[in-house]
Amino acid sequence: MTSIDFFGGVGEIGGNKIRINGNQSSFFLDFGMGFSHANDYLSEFLQPRKANGICDFIKLGLLPYIDGIYREDYLRHVGLPYPNEPSVDGVLISHSHVDHVAYVHHLREDIPIYLSNESYLILKALEDTGAASFSEYLHLKKSFYLEPKKRGEGYIRSRANVVDRDIQIVKPYQKFEIGDFNLKSAPVDHSLPGASAFIGENDEETIIYTGDLRFHGRHPELTHKFIKEARKANPSIMISEGTRIDKEDNVTEIEIEQLAVDTVSMCKGLVVVNYPVRDLDRLLTFYKVAEDTGRKLVVSLKQAYILNLFSGKGYEYPGLGDVMIYKPRKGWGLMGDDSFACVEDEWLCASDITSDQCLRDYKKWERELLENDNVLTYHDLQEDPQDYIFRCDFFELKELIDIKPTNGVYIKSSTEPFDEQMEINEKKVENWLKLFNLPLLNRGFHASGHANGREILEMIRKINPDKLYPVHTTHPDKFLKLQEDGIEVIYPELSG
Repeated sequence: MTSIDFFGGVGEIGGNKIRINGNQSSFFLDFGMGFSHANDYLSEFLQPRKANGICDFIKLGLLPYIDGIYREDYLRHVGLPYPNEPSVDGVLISHSHVDHVAYVHHLREDIPIYLSNESYLILKALEDTGAASFSEYLHLKKSFYLEPKKRGEGYIRSRANVVDRDIQIVKPYQKFEIGDFNLKSAPVDHSLPGASAFIGENDEETIIYTGDLRFHGRHPELTHKFIKEARKANPSIMISEGTRIDKEDNVTEIEIEQLAVDTVSMCKGLVVVNYPVRDLDRLLTFYKVAEDTGRKLVVSLKQAYILNLFSGKGYEYPGLGDVMIYKPRKGWGLMGDDSFACVEDEWLCASDITSDQCLRDYKKWERELLENDNVLTYHDLQEDPQDYIFRCDFFELKELIDIKPTNGVYIKSSTEPFDEQMEINEKKVENWLKLFNLPLLNRGFHASGHANGREILEMIRKINPDKLYPVHTTHPDKFLKLQEDGIEVIYPELSG
């Protein structure tokens, strides 16, 4: 008998960890972090201890205790048993936002991870450029291993135990199997590339899982095709997101582009914009705005790294050479004529010091990007601010101290705060903007990655499942209207 266990995504936005159990096999739909629950206990500088394996996460209710799914090094280090075989046959990742993928880090490497190529590229960027303690998505670096010293007796901590996860790239609408389930990935429009819904069936049930989706992005046709294919499958069960089930409004990417062109055209100084680093549709929007207003879009090293991964693979996003790459001051900050270093009791200007010394503050992946011809610094933004649109997120606000913008504007093109920590950060942003007299513009510059309530209900009615499980929502009651259409609405409960 097919059954479903919900270990997250119930009564909260994100945190989806949904196990589908068949007669011969089982798999997870996503394995993400629940923001609201995590924020009840944690902050930027208060995080679970790696030394305690998965125990801190389980005690805080962030991870379920399930035999046979977690990595060996974390279990054995704290004296927990490690079964020889995994207890699930795979994990399907709908997209690479952390509320759907973050806790893959804790899974054992022999559980296959199924995801789109775009999701793979973004996870590669997160893994290669990130500094977080728990971000091993594609590879697993085994911890708590010792190896013999090369000289003398005793042991040293091993750094060589890096293994590849079992990564399975799935192609749109091409069938693949997990045990007794036949599955298909269905691309949908969302606020980052590679988002997918899934259609799965065995001898007992046909199950539809939406992941996260919308109809007002640059590619609504993807979501509409998913609906047609899902309806044809004649599903008995549907698991649907409901992030904005209580909302009726939408702002489209095209509307953002038009508003931004008008705004930027009137600005005489530097345009500073904040949008999510992985939202390449939003990057494309401001790239087009820059083109239409005679400016150049300036991106961070991390966003440049993502663009480079997508370059030459047939995607619509600008190439690495079409944007400018911002080189921040790091470490010693050796840059131009404004910084000096002591050499043999003589203070030399940075421009007279070898480039190797100037680049020592940067990581290898950063140094490779800085070899490009389209790199600029705060000097360039200071001298010709009218020529650029500068992407600047919360952690890059300190760059404004060097840039010293005048007659500029700050465009906030990201989601409104939805928890206490985000509200605190928002206040800090306002303080920075006051410091530099940058007007804050935030109305009409963000398009949500999620459909509104009317669109969600209309989608479900078209697909017409027998049963509907609402997840990824704080308003499951809004789905009850579907019972008038003969669809049984079942509120999922968290499995213990």
